Amino acid sequence: MTNSDLLNVVKQHGAPVYVYDADKIAFQYNRLTNAFKSVSHLRLNYAVKALSNISVLRLMNSLGSGLDTVSIQEVKLGLLAGFKPESIIYTPNGVSLEEIEEAAALGVQINIDNLSILEQFGSKHPDIPVCIRINPHVMAGGNSNISVGHIDSKFGISIHQIPHLLRIVDLTKMNINGIHMHTGSDILDIDVFLYASEILFETAKNFKDLEFIDFGSGFKVPYKAGDIETNVEELGKKLSKRFNQFCKEYGKELTLAFEPGKFLVSEAGQFLAKVNVVKQTTSTVFASVDSGFNHLIRPMLYGSTHEIVNISNPKGRERYYSVVGYICETDTFGSNRRINEISEGDILAFKNAGAYCFTMSSNYNSRYRPAEVLWHEGKAHLIRERETFDDILRNQVDVKDIFKPKKETAVAK
Repeated sequence: MTNSDLLNVVKQHGAPVYVYDADKIAFQYNRLTNAFKSVSHLRLNYAVKALSNISVLRLMNSLGSGLDTVSIQEVKLGLLAGFKPESIIYTPNGVSLEEIEEAAALGVQINIDNLSILEQFGSKHPDIPVCIRINPHVMAGGNSNISVGHIDSKFGISIHQIPHLLRIVDLTKMNINGIHMHTGSDILDIDVFLYASEILFETAKNFKDLEFIDFGSGFKVPYKAGDIETNVEELGKKLSKRFNQFCKEYGKELTLAFEPGKFLVSEAGQFLAKVNVVKQTTSTVFASVDSGFNHLIRPMLYGSTHEIVNISNPKGRERYYSVVGYICETDTFGSNRRINEISEGDILAFKNAGAYCFTMSSNYNSRYRPAEVLWHEGKAHLIRERETFDDILRNQVDVKDIFKPKKETAVAK
């Protein structure tokens, strides 16, 4: 997509607006499959939580992807988008047995990450295949909020609890068909990933009827020009070789599974916002846009970096700006960034806005959530309409009949 294409999207659909490049998503999908081409059975399960628009899910289905889901609602979205139940894995955390049973009834692959639910589910449904999520106790990820495989994490069954796990499986006669781990997001050091993989291989030896081993994901993408990223090609060579070796030792060809989310959609997304005010203070020049952390919370929540580009004036003289939003709290997207000179009315593009951006948006300050557009084969396709005031009121129940306006008290003059 060119700057001209993006500006035309704004003219057609307004701002703020999210725009996703379908070609970039397909490129990333093919890049990852090519990195593991020496593996006989590879399964990429797109992490729905990254970007859950049903049109994006249909795109993933057309590429041959499966789905990684974390809620019953994501499971139902996947089925509605045309995915077969057997191509969906359901990996919740801390949910009720009832929700897991509801997902199982839909025919998807169940993945359980705690001993309590494992025992309950196995006792009631020993014939339903179950994957087990292991916590390898490996610290990985770019931020403590997205590092999920360490010893103090709420996710997964500790490797130190393997004896307890095996006892439950033996007593319930459960069918364990998969082993899974996910260490965190923004993993850069592939040696850490390979180390955790060895723990998973060792764990897998305890189960004789596996069909797949799921290594999660968390591959880091570049957030700005020259930024470093996970070398998936090198990881592909090293992990594929080790995986194929393990399959020979195991005596069976297993499926190697991943759950990429950010890797597939992050770079494909751009968030476009209009500059409302350029404000000079005693020490800072603020560019205030018609958005805030109600639309893009990651910089405030994770301290994440999103490159910001003035697509209305791409050749202008660079100046320093702090780009901020319109929320009634500090909502800074970037401090003292070098950006081509900004004027009121310009359109700024926030890069890497495909993953965990719209899906984490809200109606804070009673603001509308923005539109979403999918750029496919040179055309802009609206895939979510901008919200209206009716959307703000939807599902609210107005109990106006039980409250009466306070009568004004007459004041003697």
